Amino acid sequence: MASTDPEHREEEETAGAEDEDTGAQVAPIVKLEEVSVSSGEEDEDAILDLKAKLYRFDKEGNQWKERGAGTVKLLKHKETDKVRLVMRQSKTLKICANHLVLPTMSVQEHAGNEKSCVWHAADFADGELKNELFCIRFGSVENCKTFMEMVQEVAESQNKNEENKDASATAGLLENLSVEDKQTEEKHKDEAPVAKEAKESDKESGKEDTEKNDEESVSST
Repeated sequence: MASTDPEHREEEETAGAEDEDTGAQVAPIVKLEEVSVSSGEEDEDAILDLKAKLYRFDKEGNQWKERGAGTVKLLKHKETDKVRLVMRQSKTLKICANHLVLPTMSVQEHAGNEKSCVWHAADFADGELKNELFCIRFGSVENCKTFMEMVQEVAESQNKNEENKDASATAGLLENLSVEDKQTEEKHKDEAPVAKEAKESDKESGKEDTEKNDEESVSST
């Protein structure tokens, strides 16, 4: 039922006017341009991605200190096949671990905790290389085992890659030496006829000189 009160009717009309869309567009005072943010992981493929909490051992305080909770990844470079371990804090995305998985890297279960494991690494998370002792804790024993097995597999594959590189380098060196020996041998073969011709030429020249001297002796007598 419609209200007969003039004041109430005026309030209803005002409310209706406020809800009405006029279609007017207001331009923003400041125009923000879209900025592309690089994560530094564009040339890498994630072969492992797990949530965990990371700790580092403080030698001065002789205690474990938390580095952050977030996602730990193993990233494989698309061209070099090198693999690095990267972990970022979940909220701030700050890097709390960043180092290569080297053939010498070994991950071991933390004593007394099946969900945790420890390892040494030359880490670059703070912008400079530091030898760190890390401990990482997962939400389940399965994730911890998956992490340890994957790191071990990567370390062994990196070792094989280094061995293959050394073998290729050695093969290349031997090939270069073989080519050099062959070139030297061919050079000696080419020089031999020339030396022979020079020797025969000297012999002929000596013979001619002898004959000339004999003729001069005969003429003088």
